[in-house]
Amino acid sequence: MHNDLAHFEKIAHATVASLPRAFRPAAENVVLRVAEWPAPTMLDDLGVADPHELTGLYEGTPMTEKSVLDMAPPPDVVWLFRQPIMAEWRDRGNVELNELIAHVIIHEFAHHFGWTDEEIAAIDQWWT
Repeated sequence: MHNDLAHFEKIAHATVASLPRAFRPAAENVVLRVAEWPAPTMLDDLGVADPHELTGLYEGTPMTEKSVLDMAPPPDVVWLFRQPIMAEWRDRGNVELNELIAHVIIHEFAHHFGWTDEEIAAIDQWWT
């Protein structure tokens, strides 16, 4: 199916593979996970009441905060949530699904590289 979990994972991996060469080695160390919905604990931790509001999530320590002195931390993870992305795609009606999936991945990887939501919004006109 064109919009199942496997398709989302395929687009996520293709998006990471298309990152500029300088970013790829650090991006390849991040685990990609695709789920239907965010876990209730994720929503609680973020103070998000409506699961439709969370299309993706970066879990980890941004590269700008990592240290060689850190004990072996768990791997960084970028999550994609299929149902919220599908709902946004239907609501927008003016973007390709693959484009939206790729956009969410890029946004979450920006967090991995140390960008805040405010910094991303300052250069990303997608949500305006």
